[in-house]
Amino acid sequence: MTTLTLIHAGDYQPEASGRLVLGNDQDALQADLAGISVVELQFPAHTDGRAYSQALLLRRRRSFPGTLRATGDVLIDQLLQMQRCGFNQAVLRADQDAAHGQRLLALFTQGYYQGDVLQPEPRFTANADESTIDDASATPPAIGHARTPS
Repeated sequence: MTTLTLIHAGDYQPEASGRLVLGNDQDALQADLAGISVVELQFPAHTDGRAYSQALLLRRRRSFPGTLRATGDVLIDQLLQMQRCGFNQAVLRADQDAAHGQRLLALFTQGYYQGDVLQPEPRFTANADESTIDDASATPPAIGHARTPS
């Protein structure tokens, strides 16, 4: 799984060229991406999720291969969803701890049940040889019956 690169706000140095800052009110499908290697998608408030949709459109419908960078009011609580939507980088708000953010991202290295930008196929379509349960000896309880401790 691709890991999201975290950048502390104080360390952020935007590129002089090849960068497009896409406002939340702009249509990602209409953006001119010629010569662009980095698209910055803005989170004016951590509660504003339009940049997630823009990231999905850029990755899935425009097949944008470059860097998608989250900027603005970026909290570590958002990192997992950003990664799943196709972001490569996140510039964290100044009061956020990048080390803590990396630890949070490390908790989810096995993938997810449902598909996302990085792995479009849901996990249940994986080969039968691949174990999706951490404890291979674990047997799920029968439907309608609670599991009893052993």
